[in-house]
Amino acid sequence: MDAHDWDQRYATRDYVWTDSVNGFVEQHLSPLPAGTAVDLGGGEGRNAVWLARRGWTVTAVDFSAVAADKGRRLAEDHGVDVDFVTADALVWEPVTPVDLVVLSYLQLPGPQRRKVLQRAASWVAPGGSLLVVAHDAANVEHGHGGPPSAEVCYDLDETLAALSPLTIDVGEVARRTVPLDDGTSATALDTVVLAHRG
Repeated sequence: MDAHDWDQRYATRDYVWTDSVNGFVEQHLSPLPAGTAVDLGGGEGRNAVWLARRGWTVTAVDFSAVAADKGRRLAEDHGVDVDFVTADALVWEPVTPVDLVVLSYLQLPGPQRRKVLQRAASWVAPGGSLLVVAHDAANVEHGHGGPPSAEVCYDLDETLAALSPLTIDVGEVARRTVPLDDGTSATALDTVVLAHRG
């Protein structure tokens, strides 16, 4: 999907997924002291706004202008400031290193995925952290939801290798409970990696 496709997908009044922070983002980033952060592929801003509410100075980058507009409204609703930037995650770069980089469900084909992971790792300042949360390739056959093709899903070993300049704190294929419309639930499988620069 290109930016136009995502603009159309986001062009509904409601949030495509939710306006609440991702559970893994909350779990792994709550203990960190606030600083500067980049939410790469930030979509409608749910994680960026959550970080801003915790005192972070956040830049949220997404190539959908519609998503950025919805993120600005969400930030305004919560009384926080987030710098929403409409740009391609494959070419955008921060001006200076940052204390935190978040990649939450930025699903890309293999070569682009590895490039983005390597570039994102290079943005992390000394003492800073990077969090990856993404649909794992195993989810296509053994989990629920997410892209139907493993081509744009993450592999844990590949992700760890791409982030090799950083020290890995958490590296796992995590199980996530997904509530269904009929009141039952299903399990999704996500690559989750938390790393830091010493």
